[in-house]
Amino acid sequence: MTDPHEAGRDSARPEAVAKRHKLGKRTARENIADLVDTDSFLEYGALAIAAQRSRRAIDDLKRDTPADGLISGVGRVNGDAFAARDTRCVVMSYDYTVLAGTQGFQNHRKTDRMVDVALRDRLPVIFFTEGGGGRPGDVDTALIASSGLEVTSFYSFARLSGEVPLIGINAGRCFAGNAAFFGCCDITIATRDANLGMAGPAMIAGGGLGEFAPEEIGPADEQAAIGVVDIVVDDEAAAVATAKRCLAYFQGDVTNYTAGDTSAIGAAMPDNRRMTYDVRKIIAALADTDSMTELGATHAPNLVTAFIRIEGKALGVLANNPRSLAGAIDSPAARKAADFMRLCDTHGIPLLTLCDTPGIMVGPEAEKTGTVRHASEMFIAGAKVSVPWYGIVLRKAYGLGAQAMLGGHLKRPQFTIAWPNGEFGPMGVEGAVTLGFRRELEAIDDADERAARFQQLVDTMYEQGKAENVATFFEIDDVIDPAESRRWLAEALRR
Repeated sequence: MTDPHEAGRDSARPEAVAKRHKLGKRTARENIADLVDTDSFLEYGALAIAAQRSRRAIDDLKRDTPADGLISGVGRVNGDAFAARDTRCVVMSYDYTVLAGTQGFQNHRKTDRMVDVALRDRLPVIFFTEGGGGRPGDVDTALIASSGLEVTSFYSFARLSGEVPLIGINAGRCFAGNAAFFGCCDITIATRDANLGMAGPAMIAGGGLGEFAPEEIGPADEQAAIGVVDIVVDDEAAAVATAKRCLAYFQGDVTNYTAGDTSAIGAAMPDNRRMTYDVRKIIAALADTDSMTELGATHAPNLVTAFIRIEGKALGVLANNPRSLAGAIDSPAARKAADFMRLCDTHGIPLLTLCDTPGIMVGPEAEKTGTVRHASEMFIAGAKVSVPWYGIVLRKAYGLGAQAMLGGHLKRPQFTIAWPNGEFGPMGVEGAVTLGFRRELEAIDDADERAARFQQLVDTMYEQGKAENVATFFEIDDVIDPAESRRWLAEALRR
């Protein structure tokens, strides 16, 4: 008996596969095979072909447009790690060997079908989006549609946001409708050679905007810097591995984990309050070994957002980075924080704040970026979070920035504790002295005497805001040795 699926397999299309491999890339089916557990993928719509029957022979369409350029189905992902849980996942991948991964009439219908499956069974979605956007060659649709604007898949896919985890993967070129799907995803992963844009070269030129090579449009590093791409990786194998790692945070607890020496947690924190440090080292030392995955590393680098595990339990981390803007919160960081809060809250992942901020970025240039609106969005997002939230003040906790980092105020988290170097106040100490004692300081004529008085006032205010003193007023729950941080979190998460 002849297998009707044979024409769609890679083995039946050696020339297309060889062309793909010559570019240093894998086929769509190779990526899916790497992603899903062995023999677990159930493909939907494998026999679909392009809506071009009125201009091409059926046998040609079966050979050249298998699955209408979108491979879709359901398979298990990370089943070995979560054997007791439902690890099924909706997987879709545009096939760049089929009409450059463009969006056809039937593959839009397949997308809608997979959205229905994901919603019905509450399944995460992983979407490989490489492709050139809409496909004008599907002339059969002229019998039932004219504008093409009645296509429902953008609406249906967007409905999944906030319902199930969405992970987008892109290698190579991704333009127009393909890019729209990528942008709808909660976590976006791209290879270094990726290019993403809401239009490709032809549409840009057609709009009178100039002639550009595909490589000039939305390169991955630029898209990462502005927050379109969360994680940039070297190749498709790394992209698949990263997607599996990210999905695992939403799939539940792991029982096999290790952790380093807790004395290393505070090792990166200098005693000198004016010295910077690498907050990522603190996060990694706090977490289970090799459990940290950062999102948006080059976007708003003054704020680190990452997933970690504590004794196998997933946790979302918001951490100020003192090596960028001294950890102050500007508009991009505020948007990044609010989006991460919503992502964790929507999918039941508790939050941890590691606070070290002088506050919200101020000044005329900062205000031109809409700081008032974006910083306030942090308060709105934080007020609506319903998952457990824990706060650790590493060093500075000043003003509205500290309140926003901690969900609104010091008692908003389930616990708010500080390390011994912690310092608190309604604004930065130096700024508070300058503002509050301006007349007194201006009245001192001698510059050296004025500087000495300024430093005396700073030291006094700093002593008042030290973590230990703040704790005596019970504004925070405790001051702890950094090595105790992991124990606090582990005990709280057991609840």
